Amino acid sequence: MTKTVDLARRFTALHDPAAPLALANAWDVVSARLVEAAGAPAVATTSAGVAWSLGAPDGDALSRDRALDLVARVAAAVSVPVTADIEGGFGADAAAVGETVTGVIAAGAVGINIEDGTRAPADHAERVAAARAAADAAGLPLYINARIDTYLFGLGEPEDRLDETLARAASYLRAGATGIFVPGVTDPATVTELVKGIDAPLNILAGPGAPSVTELGALGVARVSLGSSVAEAAYDVVRRAAEELIAGGTYTALDGSLPYGAVNALFKG
Repeated sequence: MTKTVDLARRFTALHDPAAPLALANAWDVVSARLVEAAGAPAVATTSAGVAWSLGAPDGDALSRDRALDLVARVAAAVSVPVTADIEGGFGADAAAVGETVTGVIAAGAVGINIEDGTRAPADHAERVAAARAAADAAGLPLYINARIDTYLFGLGEPEDRLDETLARAASYLRAGATGIFVPGVTDPATVTELVKGIDAPLNILAGPGAPSVTELGALGVARVSLGSSVAEAAYDVVRRAAEELIAGGTYTALDGSLPYGAVNALFKG
């Protein structure tokens, strides 16, 4: 546990707007090892990518046991801190979320993402509190990244969305969250207001068209994630290669692929 506590403290310290934590989310052992090999100081899983790779849709459909098995495999494969996306907590109520978090910690992760989705904010606050209680019982300073889906899902009226997001953030922080994740928004004006109104590290979901990590850090963002987009890009290579092969009998979609030896070397020594 001493090593895990050290990893947890290292992970928390990485949330610094002066040098935001940039996370290219992984979904299996190979992607996690590639992210680590690129120099990432931590590895984060993507719930969508994990679910897809295991034959389930994203959105609380994957079983807890299968998700925890994947987390354990990733945590065992890398030397950097691992944070696990646990969707809504893989449980019907707060008590079940606590059981999930106990399993996440046993699997070797030192952080979680837990999303509110369309769930009532009060219900989600109870889930966050249960996650914190489970971490405290295990003696781990778990980084709890409470995801707020007001912007991602377009919840409520647009003119009320910022205030609702800030209210949810305050509630989740009181319940024991360490940081707040607000996907679905990257415009500088809104991000600036979120940073001002949230008394904790802010995580933003980025991708093509979004400000750079440096630019987001200048606004006060402490963590930038790519979410499911890396897995989506990888699967697009599969789709394009298959369509090209079947329709035309050619192989240009595979130009620039990682060599066999480079991937295999990730697992040697």
